[in-house]
Amino acid sequence: MLNLEWGEQHRQMMNNTANQVQVQIGHNIRLEGNLNIPENARGVVLFAHGSGSSRFSPRNQYVAGVLQNAGFATLLIDLLTPQEEVEDMHTARLRFDIPLLSQRVVGATNWLTTNPSTSNLKIGYFGASTGAAAALIAASELPLLVGAVVSRGGRPDLAGSCLTSILTPTLLIVGGNDPEVIELNRMAFSLLRGPKELEIVPGATHLFEEPGALEKVAQLAGDWFTRYLAG
Repeated sequence: MLNLEWGEQHRQMMNNTANQVQVQIGHNIRLEGNLNIPENARGVVLFAHGSGSSRFSPRNQYVAGVLQNAGFATLLIDLLTPQEEVEDMHTARLRFDIPLLSQRVVGATNWLTTNPSTSNLKIGYFGASTGAAAALIAASELPLLVGAVVSRGGRPDLAGSCLTSILTPTLLIVGGNDPEVIELNRMAFSLLRGPKELEIVPGATHLFEEPGALEKVAQLAGDWFTRYLAG
């Protein structure tokens, strides 16, 4: 699927190759990332991908391109190191290690605050699948740094007890034909204390592969970040 945006994705991947960065996490961890900063950026959105995915996720690449066109910088990173990726390919263990992934998001956020080209930009998170839980936990730890969170087909329920302490404006987006995830998002939504919305995209399944579904996700995300990062 996603045929309609293939040309745009190819352009974005070429741009991302030219904007590769290494995100230092502590003393020993370096994560590979793609940083794009449009002229007069209105904020920066850090993408936390889902289980088994990477910074080259075509869906996140597409959403990132839409956000860049709306004036937002984007940072797509691999939350695991190359060595950890190899381990995870065999065990599938690390992709579900939410505490580890959330600390990587925290570290990448701190990197954005010290990187000269992004240090003056407000920060938002876009999380997918398990990456949404990692983003929400990071937002609970960095309430003064994170201005908005968007979850696409996410598992915010995996953020657990952190949900009740999150005041960051949070948008949860779920496909209308993804009933189990809808219920998990409704449960998490009831626990969030800050500004929040739950958007269900009619006819969309978990990966938003249906015509127009991903475009709707990108539109909703762009509106949310415009309201809470650029407002």
